[in-house]
Amino acid sequence: MVEVWDVTLPELTGEEPRRAYVYLPQALERDPALRFPVLYMFDGHNVFFDEHATYGKSWGMGEYLDAHETPLIVAAVECNHDPDNGRISEYAPYSFNARGFGKVEGRGGLTMDWLIRSFKPEIDRLYPTLPDRRHTFIAGSSMGGLMSLYALSGFNAVFSRAAALSPALDFGPKKLEALLRAADFGADTVLYMDMGEEELGRRSTARSFRRFAGLLLERGVRLTARIVPGGRHCEASWEKQIPFFLPALLYELEE
Repeated sequence: MVEVWDVTLPELTGEEPRRAYVYLPQALERDPALRFPVLYMFDGHNVFFDEHATYGKSWGMGEYLDAHETPLIVAAVECNHDPDNGRISEYAPYSFNARGFGKVEGRGGLTMDWLIRSFKPEIDRLYPTLPDRRHTFIAGSSMGGLMSLYALSGFNAVFSRAAALSPALDFGPKKLEALLRAADFGADTVLYMDMGEEELGRRSTARSFRRFAGLLLERGVRLTARIVPGGRHCEASWEKQIPFFLPALLYELEE
């Protein structure tokens, strides 16, 4: 079951509403006393429903979780759709210049502050979560993948595990490297990171993926790094990666 309601991010878009989505596992219907890990996701409108997705195709996350009876709550929030780099800015951990976008103001810190101080406490209050760090994860794709790296490195006291699908590694790579080198990663930090084979046509993307995978391993992160055969930069491709990144997030969680 997926519940949908409106939220506001006052520090970012004032009183303009956007959708929040929460998936509740089927096991909860059989035993209301159960409590579950939580996966927070960026681009919530693309996660569950094709009719809400930007390009008419979602990840189909709810169907996958139901089919596999996955014991996990998923909480996701819609992005900012302002055409003037709204989403890019909210999902940028730092300011940068990029071809095709110009100067982007990094407001990712405001986004994470809202998620941690407002959204997560509300999810923990309303739903049967396991709210501790060990059972709190975060995931996203593209700029959301970059934000997942930011969350895991900058807010490791909150998130122990993350999935970064096709992360935007070429946007401010020197600043990203500084974030990862300065991070206080816990010894149990887990990351799934991938890149589609078709995305590696850009030499800089392939070089960045190798570079940051090596750096994360150097920093002691428990990394699953994967090149997706035939993978592309789209929801249809990311949906096919659910069977790969979810087991990485849930692996040996209770040990």
